Amino acid sequence: MSLDIVILAAGQGTRMRSALPKVLHPVADKPMLGHVIATARSLQPSSIQVVIGHGADTVRERLAAADLNFVIQAEQLGTGHAVAQALPQLGADTVLILYGDVPLIESATLERLLALVSDDQLGLLTVELADPTGYGRIVRDDNGVVQAIVEHKDANDAQRAIREGNTGILAVPGKRLGDWLGRLSNSNAQGEYYLTDVIAMAVADGLIVATEQAADEMEVLGANDRIQLAQLERHYQQRAARRLMAQGVTLRDPQRFDLRGEVTVGRDVLIDVNVILEGRVVIEDDVQIGPNCVIRDSVLRKGAIVKANSHLEGAEMGEGADCGPFARLRPGTRLGARAHVGNFVELKNAVLGEGAKAGHLSYLGDAEIGARSNIGAGTITCNYDGANKFRTVMGEDVFIGSNSALVAPVNLGDRATTGAGSVVTSDVPADTLAVGRAKQRNIEGWKRPQKQR
Repeated sequence: MSLDIVILAAGQGTRMRSALPKVLHPVADKPMLGHVIATARSLQPSSIQVVIGHGADTVRERLAAADLNFVIQAEQLGTGHAVAQALPQLGADTVLILYGDVPLIESATLERLLALVSDDQLGLLTVELADPTGYGRIVRDDNGVVQAIVEHKDANDAQRAIREGNTGILAVPGKRLGDWLGRLSNSNAQGEYYLTDVIAMAVADGLIVATEQAADEMEVLGANDRIQLAQLERHYQQRAARRLMAQGVTLRDPQRFDLRGEVTVGRDVLIDVNVILEGRVVIEDDVQIGPNCVIRDSVLRKGAIVKANSHLEGAEMGEGADCGPFARLRPGTRLGARAHVGNFVELKNAVLGEGAKAGHLSYLGDAEIGARSNIGAGTITCNYDGANKFRTVMGEDVFIGSNSALVAPVNLGDRATTGAGSVVTSDVPADTLAVGRAKQRNIEGWKRPQKQR
C-alpha cells in the first residue's frame, strides 16, 4: 500500500519569542522538523509534503532535500486548510498527517497507526492525559466508538472532563481526503478549518475511526514555548541514555549526558558525567570517557581513554591511546595505538604514531610524528607563515626537547634530537642532535629594576 506523508510546519510560534521559525528550534542540536522528517523517511513513503508558511524561505534553505516537496500555506487558516494546500501532490492509498513541532514521535508508533487504515477505516492517534487542557477531546458513544473530536475552546463542561486527547496525528484513506477537506467549515471559536472535523465526517460516511495510543505522552508533545522545548530536550536525552545503557554503556549519571547526533557503541564503555556527543561518533569496546568532555565527529578505537575536560572534533584515537585531561584534538588528528596526549596539548591535522607521546603544553599542527617519538613540554610546530600552511615531519624515536619551536617545512629523521629551547629551521638528519639557541651569557653585578615610588 502506497503512502504519502504531509508534515504541517507553517506555524509562526509566537510564544517562542524568536525570529527563528518554530519548527527550526533544535532538540538535540537538530531542528524539530528535521526529527519529524527523519521519522517520516523511515516509513519509506512515496512522497513527503512539507507545508510551510512563516519563515518559509529559511525552512526550505535549512532542510531542502531531493525527497522533500515544500508547499506554501500563504495564510494560516487552520490545520485542515494546511493539508488542503498539499492535496494536489497526493495520490497514494494512505495519507499520514504529522506535525513539524512534534519531534519525538517514533516510527514504531506510526507503523501501528498505519496498520489500522483501510478503505472503510481510518487511524487516529490519541493520548491519555492527566490534564488535557488545550487538547481536542475524543468523543465516543456508549459503545466506545469514536464519534468526533471537539476542540478545547468549543467543548462543553462534559466534554472537557474527557481525558483522552487528540494528538492531531491522523492516517486516512487517500481517496477520501479530498472530499472531506472540501466540506470543512470555519464556523467555530477560532474561525479556522479544523482537520479534526474530518473525524465526524468519516463517521457520517460510515467509516470506522480506529484509534492507537502513544505509550509515552512526551512522544506526541509539541513545543509552543521554550519551556516545552526544554522538556522535549530532556526527554530525548533520557531516551537516548536508556538506549545506550541497553547496548552495554555505563553512564555514571544518565541525567547528565547529551547526545546531539548519532553514536555507535561497543561493549563495556564507560561515560562519566556532562559528556556531550555531537555529529557522528564511533565508540568501540572498553573505551572510557571522563567528565566534561565534548566529542564531535570522532572515532575512539578499542580501549581508548579520554580524560576529563577534553575536546575532540574530527579526530581518531587508536587502540589503547589516551588524551587529556584538558586536551584538544582538532579536525584531521589521528592518534596511533597507545599514543599519549597529555594536558593542555592541542593537535590539528596531525598524526601521532604508535606509542608516540606529547605530554604537556604543546601545539602540534600540520605534523606527522613517527612511532615512539617524544614531544617535550612547550613544543610548537610553526606551521603558518601568515599566508600558507606548511608541514612538519618526524621519523620514529625522535626526541624533541622542551620549549622547542619547529619552523615548517622541516623534516627530522629517525632518532633525531633537539635541545631544549631550540628554534629548528632546517632539516635534522637521523641520529643527530640539533641545538638552535643563543649562547648563554652570565652578567655579573646585574641589578634588578626597582619599583618607582
